[in-house]
Amino acid sequence: MVAVQQPSNTNDDKGGQGEDFGKSSPVGLVLLVLFFIAVFFLVRSMNKHLKKLPASFDEPAESAAGTSAPAESPKKKD
Repeated sequence: MVAVQQPSNTNDDKGGQGEDFGKSSPVGLVLLVLFFIAVFFLVRSMNKHLKKLPASFDEPAESAAGTSAPAESPKKKD
């Protein structure tokens, strides 16, 4: 059995668009500013890390010519 509340016929309900509809609080502004500050520092840190990366991860031409022996794969211990 399902109980359903019948809608009232009064027009007092404005559908959530009361006096404060669309207004934000100062807390929202503080959170937004904190998010922008956090994103700024994250981007700055990411740029520092990206500058440390080499231009290419390819091996230099001298060692890629086959002069060095290939590394052995680690053996599985049972």
